[in-house]
Amino acid sequence: MSVMNVRRHYISTAALAAVTALGLGTLTACSSDSAAAGNTDKFDVVASFYPMAFLAEQIGGEHVSVTSLTEPGQEPHDLEISAKQTAQLEESDAALYLKGLQPTVDEAIGQSPVETKIDAATLTSLEEHGTEVGGHEEEHSEEEHAEEGHAEEEHGHEHEHEGGKDPHIWLDPVKYAEVAEGVGKAFEKADPDHAADYKKNTAALVGKLNDLDEKFKTGLADKKTDVFITTHAAFGYLAERYGLTEEAISGLDPETEPSGARVKELQAMAKADGVTTVFYETLVSDKTAKTLAGDTGLKTDVLDPIEGITDASRGDDYFQVMEANLKALQTALGTK
Repeated sequence: MSVMNVRRHYISTAALAAVTALGLGTLTACSSDSAAAGNTDKFDVVASFYPMAFLAEQIGGEHVSVTSLTEPGQEPHDLEISAKQTAQLEESDAALYLKGLQPTVDEAIGQSPVETKIDAATLTSLEEHGTEVGGHEEEHSEEEHAEEGHAEEEHGHEHEHEGGKDPHIWLDPVKYAEVAEGVGKAFEKADPDHAADYKKNTAALVGKLNDLDEKFKTGLADKKTDVFITTHAAFGYLAERYGLTEEAISGLDPETEPSGARVKELQAMAKADGVTTVFYETLVSDKTAKTLAGDTGLKTDVLDPIEGITDASRGDDYFQVMEANLKALQTALGTK
């Protein structure tokens, strides 16, 4: 296993709730077919959130009706399943989810009689991105390590998959392609009448993901710095795939600014490594990023974890937003 270039600072459930504070709603159809899953003559798929819904749509094509449990603009980590969603899940032909990311979804699908249950976490290898590792570990003092250990005990590991594994696999095109292949095979088995089309659509999607991987490899090959700062520790797999180091700010609560010690640490790191930008995302407040950037003389920009597509997204689908992420990284890292 390669060295995992990621740093992760944990946040409390209360902090997440304060940031997201988004209301729940009914199911929203992700495909052009507006019918709710479970009530059509197609292969009805309930997906847990956007990255899973996108796979189902791309692979299923005209043969599927896809519904997402997470509405556009809703932060998926703290989703609570409604009674209506539970009922519609039970009427569906398949459920596609990423176990460990959304606990209430895991519970609902686990208890559901839906015949085909596809857990994306079983279709590729997950890794632990929960410890302080990467290119700058030697810079930390024993006191800082002790403080970070205490912070992890205090805040818990809400962003981790079961067993401490990072669930953000869709942000690595290679791992996402592995998941796509597994989903395609599951669709072929569950709906054999359309197996040939599922196989063809899966091959096309995997080809596009391979092309995206090449764009990232080429686009990030020659850069001034390998380090980038984010508010959300979601980019560990992407960082590892392309030889980068992610530095995540501790805390996402828009009312809580970074601690003086953390700002000082990031100031020193930014100066040493030529960091220019603090990244934030579209589904949470940018206050923390802008506070840190103001204190350190850095720029701010969006690096989207693609947990949902909204009007604020830099693109209409996964591929467009990933290419926007690549451009943002190229600017921040000083590519040539």
